[in-house]
Amino acid sequence: MIRRVLLLGGLVAASSLYPFARAALAKDHGVMGQTWGIAEPDLLSTIDAKLKAMQANGSIDRMQTALAAKAEDRVRNPTPVTGIGAVREARSWNFDPSIVLERDIRDQKGRLIAEAGQRVNPLSFVSMKTDLVFIDGRDDAQVEWAIKRWAASAAKIIFVAGSPFERMGEKKRRFFFDQQGKLTGHFGIAHVPAIVAPAGQALKVSEIELPGGTS
Repeated sequence: MIRRVLLLGGLVAASSLYPFARAALAKDHGVMGQTWGIAEPDLLSTIDAKLKAMQANGSIDRMQTALAAKAEDRVRNPTPVTGIGAVREARSWNFDPSIVLERDIRDQKGRLIAEAGQRVNPLSFVSMKTDLVFIDGRDDAQVEWAIKRWAASAAKIIFVAGSPFERMGEKKRRFFFDQQGKLTGHFGIAHVPAIVAPAGQALKVSEIELPGGTS
């Protein structure tokens, strides 16, 4: 009992001394060394001043004009698809367009059309009405061969190199471009001219050797 009283008394004494101890720790001890004011300019103010100066001297307008011209040039003159060459020897093969579904496919009423894991051939549901013709748009022989063989409604002529826009103005016909080689890579095409045409439940891919060569 005596030990408890002594312990309680010690805690009371300590708690009563705490405000004084805290005040002592918070005491102003004065300047401990030499100090300097913050001389570095504010970053946002510096950026704002530079932007205003660039706007005043026309730098921003020139940058915007240059970026717009560069973007237009990329659209009009796409980067050629890498790894595609001219046909040296004709070859053809069948391509199965079937895919394995990653999730269930349902109609608007929630009825199951096809379930995840099922192998589905898109040609069983929709027909491919036009051929896909891949050519090098820089090669006059390939361009002439394609537009003479296929009417605009019978094929989509797709460039792997060259400017579709320039050729459209010249030939008065619509052309496309295989951006980043996604289509030729998908079908396994390595040479042009090449044709992808429907063949029942499959697609027939052919790399055509033109008379006299195309290079």
